[in-house]
Amino acid sequence: MTDVSDLLVDIEYRRGDFQLRADFQAGRGLTAFFGRSGSGKTTLANLIAGLARPGKGRLSIGERVMFDAEQGLFVPPELRRIGYVFQEGRLFPHLSVHKNLHYGQRFVPSDAIAPEPGEVIELLELQPLLHRRPGNLSGGEKQRVAIGRALLSAPQLLVMDEPLAALDATHKNEILPFIERLRDEAGIPIIYVSHALEEVIRLADTMVILDHGRTVASGGVEEIMGRLDLRPLTGRYEAGAVLGVTVRGQDKSWGLTELGFAGGRLWVPGLDAPLGTALRMRIRARDVSLSLTRPTDTSILNVLEATVREIAPAGGPQTEVLLDVGAPLIARVTRKSVAAMGLEPGKQVFALVKAAAIDRHTLGLGGTRKRRG
Repeated sequence: MTDVSDLLVDIEYRRGDFQLRADFQAGRGLTAFFGRSGSGKTTLANLIAGLARPGKGRLSIGERVMFDAEQGLFVPPELRRIGYVFQEGRLFPHLSVHKNLHYGQRFVPSDAIAPEPGEVIELLELQPLLHRRPGNLSGGEKQRVAIGRALLSAPQLLVMDEPLAALDATHKNEILPFIERLRDEAGIPIIYVSHALEEVIRLADTMVILDHGRTVASGGVEEIMGRLDLRPLTGRYEAGAVLGVTVRGQDKSWGLTELGFAGGRLWVPGLDAPLGTALRMRIRARDVSLSLTRPTDTSILNVLEATVREIAPAGGPQTEVLLDVGAPLIARVTRKSVAAMGLEPGKQVFALVKAAAIDRHTLGLGGTRKRRG
């Protein structure tokens, strides 16, 4: 499957009392639209797909301009070559999986290079399902078929609108690895709409944060999750930083895995992953403690040298402290501790992270960007 150029969005849209203003750029890999319900995530996805028409601005995918208000240009959805995967899959119940998949090929333009069906079937491991009908598939299997059908239409862009929202935890865990593979191997930009932060952290290369119809921030996942000013939107009470790490070693005698990152290493409970595997992990602020001196005789395995970069304005007895440990890390401490320790930007401290506290639920393959560590 071939790579394509960036998605460029600079549009305005109004419907009734709702207004949307979006301005961002997304490239290869997976870009997640994240925000509260009603923030405009699905509306923005529909505008990109051509299911709604902006009032102002410009939208392009690579060299193809899809909308330009000044030129009066609007490419209809059937000509945009955008694959759309909905929450429910929307498969044809009377057709087999094989026929559902090949239905997407009807819409491939004559000048487009479509992926080989066998390639898509192998990517999504659909071979055992080909002769079954949707009524005999699990929720996760239906979504894999829906993704395959979208890919076989030779899209320049794939839009996935809350594709896991209707699935239980078991079926979500079944399909997440396939979305990771799709992100890394399909070679096309993916727009992924979600309100589930765990999914976004695990899957996304880029985050676009929406709030009340505006794109208030966009950038890499680690960058966005390391910003204290975005805490009200990325999870004030579940605040935490995201690190790109690489599996460096396995201590099988103690059941531990060593992870390397730009600032050093971390020990976590044993992971079944080969050396060199790039992962992304989340460390919650509530699981990070601070010390002015390097602690001794402690059970905590992860002690990192850190520099205080920022202290969030206090809104109660606790606040967040942004640290630099070679990568952004956030600690939640009391205001009393901030005063007693004399914490301020530039101060050198030690960050303590329990190995058992590492959030395994957001451990996922590290995305399309290369990791160092």
